Amino acid sequence: MQTLREAITQAREGKYAIGHFNVSDSNQSNAVIAAAQAVGVPVIIGASEGERKFIGEKNLAALVRVAREAGLQVYLNADHTYSVEGVKSVIDAGYDAVIFDGSHLPMDENIANTKEIVAYARASGRDIIVEAEIGRIGTSSKLLDAPPEDMDANLTTVEEAVHFVTETGVDLLAPAVGTMHGRLKGGGEPKIDLARITAIRDAINIPLVLHGGSGSSDSDLGAAGPAGCSIVHINTDIRVAYRKGIEEALVANIDEIAPYKFLAGGVAGVQAMTEKYLRLFSGK
Repeated sequence: MQTLREAITQAREGKYAIGHFNVSDSNQSNAVIAAAQAVGVPVIIGASEGERKFIGEKNLAALVRVAREAGLQVYLNADHTYSVEGVKSVIDAGYDAVIFDGSHLPMDENIANTKEIVAYARASGRDIIVEAEIGRIGTSSKLLDAPPEDMDANLTTVEEAVHFVTETGVDLLAPAVGTMHGRLKGGGEPKIDLARITAIRDAINIPLVLHGGSGSSDSDLGAAGPAGCSIVHINTDIRVAYRKGIEEALVANIDEIAPYKFLAGGVAGVQAMTEKYLRLFSGK
């Protein structure tokens, strides 16, 4: 089976993106795995600090390990971890990839922490993918009244990207290119700066990652891979699909108390949403 690094390299060369979907319980992870199996493409399961705390850091690693033992191309990423020690913990737990999010820190501090994490990953004895984020994308995958006020003023420049990658030796970079974590309640679609993605791609020698994909237009998201993003993150849309599916199941049978029955509606919603994005990103 391909390593995650090999899968990302193939996506980069093929100018498409691998879907990255956040989960916080086994129902969602099973739905994402089923979607990837149905479409026939690799998938990355992600979990932020809060999601990992809820499901259990090692429990999630075990779920992914079982899927891989069945021959499925499922990879595990520790999404948005804000401390060096937190990143080291998930590396030790067996994750394939980690994201140190120091985008809220001064650039020099972000660089120093990322360098320490890269060194720790390299010394682990496993091929760990290390990702970092620069610029302003926002911090929470939820429904928002308005975009972060300083988002447009803090998009990543080519010069920042080159400096950061050169100094840290990081494997993946998530630049701020117009998307945001979360989704607008009013249904507005953030515009992805595809030209900025391409300019950064041409200036550095590592793959790019698009964070905050929920809420952007399908046309923009479908173009992200060819522009230079080898991975696209979806979280808020997964959460909304899960809740909506459960709510509809409860409305349809208001007296149902068996969790596996009403949770099945949420699972179906997550699988359908994931399949949609996997086909969009891969062109299948």
